[in-house]
Amino acid sequence: MQIASFDDFLNAASQQPEPQRLLFVFTRAELPADATAEEKARFERGEGGALAPVMCVDKLPAEVAGFAALRDESHRTGQPWDVVFAAALGGHGGRVPDSQAATAPLERMVEMVKHGHIGQFLAFGREGDILQLN
Repeated sequence: MQIASFDDFLNAASQQPEPQRLLFVFTRAELPADATAEEKARFERGEGGALAPVMCVDKLPAEVAGFAALRDESHRTGQPWDVVFAAALGGHGGRVPDSQAATAPLERMVEMVKHGHIGQFLAFGREGDILQLN
């Protein structure tokens, strides 16, 4: 299934043969301390920088009514973010993974994002638009 939107992601998760738990890592664009003048100028224009994880959460698909609901819930934390990475963790034998089972995969996801290994995750901007990051 081609995923072109957050709704597509939710639909794909609900159509899997095994129940899913959704994993989200919220990140904020930061400028590295050793940034050059050119990098600083690009960052001021809203380009470049590094994405640093600021919070993460796991949820059942039924707990996410849509992107607006996820965004609103995240805003209530008071933690600003720029990009959210999403993935799904499949269950086994018809059983949905619980939050405890999602802890290690979510921690690995955070570490992968920290190191820029984001290719296997979906990325969404603050308005729910799917992003292609290099």
